[in-house]
Amino acid sequence: MDKLDPAKRAEKLKKLNCGNEDIIIKNILVGGKKVALVFVDEIANQQEINKSIVEPLSLYKSDKTSLEDLQKNVVFLCNAEILPEEQIMDKLLRGFCILFVTGEKDALCFNTVFYEGRSVEEPPTSTVISGPREGFTEVLRTNVALIRKRCPSQNLKIEEVVLGTKTKTRINIIYFKDIAKGEIVEEVKKRLQRVEIDGVIDSYYVAKFLEDRPNSIFNQVGNSEKPDIACAKLLEGRIVILVDGSPIALTVPYLFFEDLQSCNDYYSDSHRATILRIIRVMGIFISIFLPGMYIALHLYHYKVLPIKFLVTIVNTTQNLPLNPFLEIFFIIVLFDILFEASVRMPKYLGMAISIVGALILGDTAVKAGLVSPPGVMIIALSAITVYIIPNQSSQISMLRIVFAIIGGTLGFHGVVLGLIFIVSYLCNFECFETPYFAPYTPFIPQDQKDFILKDSLVDMKTRPKSIPHKNDVRLAIKQKGKRGEK
Repeated sequence: MDKLDPAKRAEKLKKLNCGNEDIIIKNILVGGKKVALVFVDEIANQQEINKSIVEPLSLYKSDKTSLEDLQKNVVFLCNAEILPEEQIMDKLLRGFCILFVTGEKDALCFNTVFYEGRSVEEPPTSTVISGPREGFTEVLRTNVALIRKRCPSQNLKIEEVVLGTKTKTRINIIYFKDIAKGEIVEEVKKRLQRVEIDGVIDSYYVAKFLEDRPNSIFNQVGNSEKPDIACAKLLEGRIVILVDGSPIALTVPYLFFEDLQSCNDYYSDSHRATILRIIRVMGIFISIFLPGMYIALHLYHYKVLPIKFLVTIVNTTQNLPLNPFLEIFFIIVLFDILFEASVRMPKYLGMAISIVGALILGDTAVKAGLVSPPGVMIIALSAITVYIIPNQSSQISMLRIVFAIIGGTLGFHGVVLGLIFIVSYLCNFECFETPYFAPYTPFIPQDQKDFILKDSLVDMKTRPKSIPHKNDVRLAIKQKGKRGEK
């Protein structure tokens, strides 16, 4: 009977957790029987435990003190379930309160989970002029609630997977049963379930397990910090993955061109959105190819430049100690150092470093004859346009360096060959049965309504064919009845 003594079982549970002092044990006498409550101080709601569990137990006077009786007649206001012994430890460490009763092998488990977290606010990377300003937080149940609020549908399916032998991180796979393709859902679950890892700290860990080509520099999993964007992708037939402790929602399948789309595009005029998307495409080309083209034209193809422009370039670069290739790389490294310093410094000090670096160091370097004004302007323009698409900034930065090297060694022809290689590589890319470069390779006319060009919402009556799904129709406008009809 000692093995079923609640006080000893509670102490044993505490010892199994390294005897940590945040494991709280409360021994109570209920109806002539000893019971013991065990919970973790920081992640369980003590106020709720005292009000909804301890107080009703202390007032209970009946001799019937079984788990079933306590669940039905005493603590019925608190969400409770009877658990076998092997499941107790996991629930305790997640913030649940465990109740042991004398002579009972099983235990009562109460949902008293309480995590401190920041409030729902607008995410810093997805600000909008008009439209919803809510963003995901680090608490999983809050993020699920934000999606449920926008999609109160009986077809919304939420499945849970636990990853990490040490962290036991909860991951929710969310999709619409009547829209998402079942084979893709099963593939997502299969890839997650076969992972064995010590811990999952952020959604970035999970994204790597979902990629078809983990060594590629290109994104293969979408992400968003806004629940309205996540819900819009769910309605297209995609799958959303939420990770406990991360404010970033992952989405699959992923298309290369979806990062050209901004949340502001859907809350403004479609013509304006089209113009902005074209500007983003131009920004990508400027950020990747401008430094390499400048070096190539300066070293190998200066004859194609207009004579006045060429004279200006020669006058500003003739006395420099570095050739154009080394000059551009020196400026790129200088800009990256300033960026890293400004990001890691305290907020106000970082602003001061940015001003000092951009104005004083840049101006001094030009006046000292170390770099030329055109070189600084080229790299400054390239550095600014890198962040015109934040989700692709790291890839664009790496490609900018690669094409600068190609331009300095092989000239304009090398840059063109490099572009052909990159496009060919991406055209041969697939992500969860979805062509990476769709809807342009393969060309899907129906999906041209919402990629680089954007039509009005009333014209987008079907879901994108680029994304595999079950139900094609998403908008149907009923015809007006005759006059007098309701």
